[in-house]
Amino acid sequence: MKSMKQNLVILVAFAIGSVIGVFKGHEAKQKFIFKLVSSADEKQHLSELKKEKRAGKLLLDDIEMAAFHKA
Repeated sequence: MKSMKQNLVILVAFAIGSVIGVFKGHEAKQKFIFKLVSSADEKQHLSELKKEKRAGKLLLDDIEMAAFHKA
């Protein structure tokens, strides 16, 4: 379900971005797509943190995750 949701966000971003690219140019298209996809990624990350917190797991920040975990 998560990958399908992510693929849908990317598909919508490219579809709307293509229309924006026709009218405002390639740079505006790239900015729009980056903003939309990064926003969706951030929301997904926050929801995963909330789920882990509810499960009682120890929450690590990004630096600790990079230092102690490979993935």
